[in-house]
Amino acid sequence: MTKESIKLVIKTRDQFHFFLNIQTRWADNDIYGHVNNVTYYSYFDTAANSLLIQHAGFDIRQSPIIGLVVDSACSFFQELSFPDMIEVGVAIAKIGNSSLRYELAIFKQHHVEPSAQGHFVHVFVDRETRKTTPIPDTIRMALKPYVLNTESD
Repeated sequence: MTKESIKLVIKTRDQFHFFLNIQTRWADNDIYGHVNNVTYYSYFDTAANSLLIQHAGFDIRQSPIIGLVVDSACSFFQELSFPDMIEVGVAIAKIGNSSLRYELAIFKQHHVEPSAQGHFVHVFVDRETRKTTPIPDTIRMALKPYVLNTESD
C-alpha cells in the first residue's frame, strides 16, 4: 500500500472520551491571522499530557519514567484563530509494551467535525538512562476507558 492510497478517516466528537478546553492566545496567531500550524502540536502535547496527569496519576516531575514523543502528525481542515475557544479530544489508539499512540482532534466549541486531527506517540523511558521501560500497570488500567473502539472506525 502506498501513502497515496491511505484514506484519512475524519473522526467526530463522539469518538473521544477526554476533552481539554484551551483558549487560543493572541501569540498563537501568525502573520496570516490564523493559528500557526506548529501551535496545533502544542495543543496535542498539552492535551495528551493532561490526560496522563489527570486520569492516570502521572507525576511529570517525580516519576522515574517519562514519555518522549517519537512520532506525530496533523491534518488541517479549518482555520483557528484568536480568540477561539477549542476543545482537544484525546483517545488512545494503542497501548504497547512501552508506548502509547494517541489519536487527537481539535474542535471549535460546539462543533462536531474537527478543525484538525492527528496522532502522537509517546515511548516511555527511564528518566535517568533514557532506556525504554514498560508502561506501569496502573497507567494501563487508568487509560483503558480512553481506548478507541476500533470496530466502529
